[in-house]
Amino acid sequence: MKNNLIENDQLVKAIIEGAQEKKGRSIVHVNLENIEQAPTQGFVIVNGNTPIQVEAVADSIREYVEKTVGVRPYNYDGYQNSQWIVIDYGTIFAHVFLPDYRNRYNLEQLWADAIINQIPDLD
Repeated sequence: MKNNLIENDQLVKAIIEGAQEKKGRSIVHVNLENIEQAPTQGFVIVNGNTPIQVEAVADSIREYVEKTVGVRPYNYDGYQNSQWIVIDYGTIFAHVFLPDYRNRYNLEQLWADAIINQIPDLD
């Protein structure tokens, strides 16, 4: 399990840095490792201001994670309308939202019993 935790930490860090490269905002890491019914060990949630930025942030995450950690996603979805793109890395999911869609689905509230770490915006 320890190796998996190190890998998850590296993966989360790479997802955050990939999102920040394209000015992803309001980034949070939702740590689900201690929640039995959770579908994965964590989420990284990011805002993009427009569908074009949502797509650019998602692309940056995929490219940055592959370049720095050597991991490709198992799957991804949402590029059709780029309002909410999810990238599945198995143990960690990256969610890139338009602000209205993030507010509507409110994953942070859904998993309110998780450890939620807010990442300061880079300016």
